[in-house]
Amino acid sequence: MNHPDWNLLRAFLETADTGSLSAAARKLGQTQPTLSRQVAALEQQLGVMLFERVGKRMVLTATGQALLAQARAMGAAADALALMATGRSQAVEGVVSVSASDAVAAHILPRAVARLRQQAPGIVIEVVTTNQLSDLLRREADIAIRHVAPDQPDLIGRLIRHATAGFYASSAWVAAHGHPRTAADAAHCDFIGADRAGRYQAYLQAHGLPVGAAQFKVLAENASTAWEMVRQGLGIGTMMDEIAQQTPGVVRVLDEVPAVRFPVWLVTHRELHTARRIRCVFDLLADELRNG
Repeated sequence: MNHPDWNLLRAFLETADTGSLSAAARKLGQTQPTLSRQVAALEQQLGVMLFERVGKRMVLTATGQALLAQARAMGAAADALALMATGRSQAVEGVVSVSASDAVAAHILPRAVARLRQQAPGIVIEVVTTNQLSDLLRREADIAIRHVAPDQPDLIGRLIRHATAGFYASSAWVAAHGHPRTAADAAHCDFIGADRAGRYQAYLQAHGLPVGAAQFKVLAENASTAWEMVRQGLGIGTMMDEIAQQTPGVVRVLDEVPAVRFPVWLVTHRELHTARRIRCVFDLLADELRNG
């Protein structure tokens, strides 16, 4: 048997990871029929059945499960090869993808991108807005702005600074409800929540605020949406101080409660950091984020 085509193996890996032909096709930028043919072609080449079709789901057979680890190793080797090739490229042009949380992407990145357009017009910036940690090893992004240090040996990170976030409400909300200043005052205020599970509520309680579930009348997982709810006078929310200072019509409340302090990291793959276009974007972002 000839060695399987890498495109067929990649189709197998993505289908196994997503459990769906349609989801795998979207991730690879292909049509579902094309991906289905690739999976079938690999099964024919290997002479085994890799998946069972259970409704719309693709469930690995025992043979498929056994081959998955070897396929992942081949995929990792192919990704490493692509990373090395990209890292050795010296052109200051091309696409550089940057992942960031929705608040940072909407309110902080535009200034950095505007400066980059002046200094390196040949670079195209793709902003990947996500509140999850992008997988840099699988090239979900070239550079990530994170609030945790990288813990994988092939990633390098630079701690830019420690940022702060405070509690804010609209001027209209303060005029209607008064200006809460202490942690005890928080027990009588409405807050903009983030999730039904109460993780944000638990975080505020750990920060010293005696808040209960009944105080979260509005929930918004997206930070930019939650911030607009604050701006519209629907309750108290948390935001990076530098973003709040750029937003008219909001007031710092719970002034006597300590600010939330968190790190700002820039992270990239070790090989990619040697590419001129990625190094250029990395250094410019570091400068912009350092200055706040």
